[in-house]
Amino acid sequence: MQYILLVLGILALACAVALLFYPRWVAAAVPAYAGMLLLHWSYFISVPLSTFLFWGVATIIVWGLVRMSPQGEIDGNRASNIYIGASAIAGGLLGMVVDARILVLGVILGAFVGTLAYSRTPAGRWLGVASSTFLKYFCAKSLPVVVAVAIIGIAIEGFIL
Repeated sequence: MQYILLVLGILALACAVALLFYPRWVAAAVPAYAGMLLLHWSYFISVPLSTFLFWGVATIIVWGLVRMSPQGEIDGNRASNIYIGASAIAGGLLGMVVDARILVLGVILGAFVGTLAYSRTPAGRWLGVASSTFLKYFCAKSLPVVVAVAIIGIAIEGFIL
């Protein structure tokens, strides 16, 4: 049974990574959380209850915020998803390499750099880096990514540590 839960957990995490690059990012947090839960139940990682509660509430908040927004997302541009998602993953990996305790900070900084990079493209020029539009866009697009990538990173750290 442990190995079945292990495989299901890894599949859920892989699904979450794939969903980061599609316009409906809120879907990525749910399989990421389920994957972390399945890996914990398989006894291959050990996660404290407080971590489960915190990231479970964060997943519910992200899901609720995106569901309550009028269109679900500011824009459906897949290019911004690629920039922000890939940068958040890179920031999370860098955070894990430097010190496992700064994983979430690395994910946030990576998402910020991805948003900044997207704003420099012709499609994202409308953002304007020094404007309130940029900050609103960053918060709306990056919160679901930060939650999903942080959960994935915590699950990966469980294997490493």
